[in-house]
Amino acid sequence: MKRHFSMLREFHLADWFTLANAFCGTGAVFAAMRFLQEGRTSDLLWGMALIPLAFIFDALDGKIARWRHTASTLGRELDSLSDVISFGVAPAALAYACGMQGGWDWLVLSYFVCCGVSRLARYNVTAEAMTGDEGKVKYFEGTPIPTSLALVVVLAIATWQGSIGDALWFGSVDLGWELHPLVLMFALSGSLMISKTLHVPKP
Repeated sequence: MKRHFSMLREFHLADWFTLANAFCGTGAVFAAMRFLQEGRTSDLLWGMALIPLAFIFDALDGKIARWRHTASTLGRELDSLSDVISFGVAPAALAYACGMQGGWDWLVLSYFVCCGVSRLARYNVTAEAMTGDEGKVKYFEGTPIPTSLALVVVLAIATWQGSIGDALWFGSVDLGWELHPLVLMFALSGSLMISKTLHVPKP
């Protein structure tokens, strides 16, 4: 028990904001599951609302770490693991709940999550090499995984309009397995995340 508390004492203020990010992402996944069980659109919308909140926590943790000069390897790993949940797994789960449940949809959503995991792993490995004289990474290779917030906004608009399930925008096509064309925005997002030629300035 003492060991558990000693680990928590090692956490800095920024780390708690990072964990709040993960908490929001996990809540979004549970909300998607609840929607599939109960069918209440409000559950789905609440889950989607947690992703912008996770984005806010994600933005604050880095600023707090730099402000308090407490940036650490532990904090970077916590941030990556939290981002995988909130901006990788959670958007994919919300998309599935919205009706992207065909065989091709599964593959595309899984590809999207794997791209997010790969992008974060690559960033962690190369962050030190890309760090400038001021001790801060100057740019991202590929789009940052929190940009998946834009995908969730699209899903939220569709949900608000009742355009989910059988009424999902652009319908579906039978290619041996079912494919909902809307899922291709996840394929595009994932591909941009793992791009090595796209350099995005880090704020």
